[in-house]
Amino acid sequence: MTSPSGPSERPWFDATLPTETRIDILMEAMTLSDKVAQTHQVANIDPEADADALRAGRISSSLYASGATAGNERDAGVLVGNIDAAQRHAVEGSRLGIPVLFGRDVIHGHRTVGPIPLGLAASFDPSLAEEVAAIAAREAVIDGVAWTFAPMVDLSEEPRWGRVAESLGETPVLSGRLAAALVRGFQGDDVSDPDRLAACAKHFVGYGLAAGGRDYDTVSVGENTLRNLHLRPFKAAVDAGVTTVMAAFNDVDGTPMHAHERLIRDVLKGEWGFDGVVVADWNGVGQLVNAGVAADLREAAALAIRAGVDLDMCSGAYLAHLVELVESGEVDVALVDDAVRRVLRLKLRLGLFDRPYAVRPGASNAPTPETREVALRAGQAAHVLVKNDGVLPLDASAGSAGTTGSAGSTGSTGSVLLSGAFVDDGDALLGTWVLDGRPEEVVTPGVALRERLGDHVTVADGRFSDVTLMQARVAETTVLLLGEHRSRSGEAQSVTDIGLPPGQLDVLRAVAALGKPLVAVVYTGRPLDLSEVLDLAGAVLVVWHPGTEAGNALADVLLGEVEPHGRLPMTFPLSTGHIPTSTHQRPTGRLIRADVDHREGRYIDALTYSRLPFGFGLSYTTVEYSAPTVSSPTLATDGSVTVSVTVTNTGDRPCREVVQLYLRDPVAEVTRPLVELTDWSLVDLEPGQAREVTFDVRAEQAAYAGRDLTTRVDEGEIVLLTGPDAAHLGAVSVTVRRSS
Repeated sequence: MTSPSGPSERPWFDATLPTETRIDILMEAMTLSDKVAQTHQVANIDPEADADALRAGRISSSLYASGATAGNERDAGVLVGNIDAAQRHAVEGSRLGIPVLFGRDVIHGHRTVGPIPLGLAASFDPSLAEEVAAIAAREAVIDGVAWTFAPMVDLSEEPRWGRVAESLGETPVLSGRLAAALVRGFQGDDVSDPDRLAACAKHFVGYGLAAGGRDYDTVSVGENTLRNLHLRPFKAAVDAGVTTVMAAFNDVDGTPMHAHERLIRDVLKGEWGFDGVVVADWNGVGQLVNAGVAADLREAAALAIRAGVDLDMCSGAYLAHLVELVESGEVDVALVDDAVRRVLRLKLRLGLFDRPYAVRPGASNAPTPETREVALRAGQAAHVLVKNDGVLPLDASAGSAGTTGSAGSTGSTGSVLLSGAFVDDGDALLGTWVLDGRPEEVVTPGVALRERLGDHVTVADGRFSDVTLMQARVAETTVLLLGEHRSRSGEAQSVTDIGLPPGQLDVLRAVAALGKPLVAVVYTGRPLDLSEVLDLAGAVLVVWHPGTEAGNALADVLLGEVEPHGRLPMTFPLSTGHIPTSTHQRPTGRLIRADVDHREGRYIDALTYSRLPFGFGLSYTTVEYSAPTVSSPTLATDGSVTVSVTVTNTGDRPCREVVQLYLRDPVAEVTRPLVELTDWSLVDLEPGQAREVTFDVRAEQAAYAGRDLTTRVDEGEIVLLTGPDAAHLGAVSVTVRRSS
């Protein structure tokens, strides 16, 4: 449905014209005030209260959220009737008829909710991530949402920071590939498709380095580290066609990102050729005043538009001051024109001029068997088995002879106690940044295990530890559901201690002291200090916050109906005091030796290794790796080599192995990571099966930003390493040579 006046009076509504032509015609018809209005975003439009502003064309965009930290607080949901009513004011009641762009945080699902992004990253499966995002897009557009503020691609080695829950892991390659997959899922091949919405790569850039893991804090980092680590997943998202990028709250070495002309205008827009919209974070422009780089909103508006921020979210600085700043000559009108063109381009790409209203009025976006099946697979893939002394899998017959567990041992049988606060709390299992998923639509662990085990399972919420202990005395096996409530992770939910919440270890210790089979299931939005959990429990599963199908996914894995195949997308440190611990570690002037690890500037009271390395995860069988081989000892700078490794399932259960390839550059112009993930392969193995896994390695995969910040590939040795995780690797060397 288009404006009643039609394309003859408003030629920018003529869908037969090229997009840039439509923009040119519309820009000619716009006053400076009209243009500035297109850079103004508000929150939660009320079609009645805001009717005059909409008819005057003073609102370009609106997001629907409960507030600045919407992931932590529920709202009334999106009301498609309100969106359509507001759109009628803008399209049919204004002079230019420019539609409003409506956004909402659709992070890891809308009504059908998948695992939190960190849990989705544990799958190491881009195709699965794309499916989850595509479902979220289809459900969200039914509510009138055209734009989501996802994916978040900030890299972090700081689990105290609550927003790691929303991240895709600590490595550039994993985060970048999953980001590209999510962009494809949200946007499809054509973002104007009625089932798709615009994606947003955030937060540009360095937010994961916030000091002390404190949200909104300062960042001290050089551009070399940004280029070699933190900018890379953003570049992957841009290359995948992401239509918007969000500026970060933090500063970078003293310059707030909302005023960072070098990184936004020069690198993102100039060097990378990004032609989409750069949107501020909530009041990010206004916060330039709080940061002490702008005296008032007027100065903040000037700094942000010069830096390249196109759309001002919720501060009102652009609407209040850009006209005056242009008329006074303090801001070049070309900067405003560039921002407006980008906003209009996004609206045209989305098809809003041609289809401004709800695409399927009255349609339901409730979870269906098909969407639940995808959520179930995603939930299963997020389960990371980090310890198993033969306790798992449980015997589904609960009382018959045991099943075969890890490495041929006998799994647990008999009665099962399922205890913990998560047993029937659907809301807690959805995870952070879920605005529209409904707790009553979540399959909880209690529901799923009751259905599978019937009278052989006792389900208790664990409110009284003495009762839990009595129940554990009677049961043959106890499954304790531990971890964090979803509100303990997400925005503004940083912690000083990454241990379990108070009281949980006390219960674990008491149950473990009974000497019976004990399984610990850990729901979390961040890496935790699991040292004592790993010491006390016979089996430990890290399952993040799994979403709508949480209970069924857990039951499938516990009972061995699905093999656990998730892998850790972040390093789990030994303790809070060991942060940061990650694969970002680079060599120093002091070599690390295991026998003197406590000396030479290390810790005197602890070793420095990780408790659980990046990429780690077990299955219900055992897998052996051969030493890697390489097709050629030399690698031309414009060529490639093949690295091969044989993986063998030496147990009697099938598995999916995540075969990982890492790279080390021993001598470079700048210090390089000791190991860096560069590729991986998902390999399904039947019992006893051996498969040769090959990786094509191009010289450009060893490229990095040198001292002058330009990309380079050095001649000389590089080491290629294969294995099941970052700490257990076999190595082979090749020599890079210039092409003749």
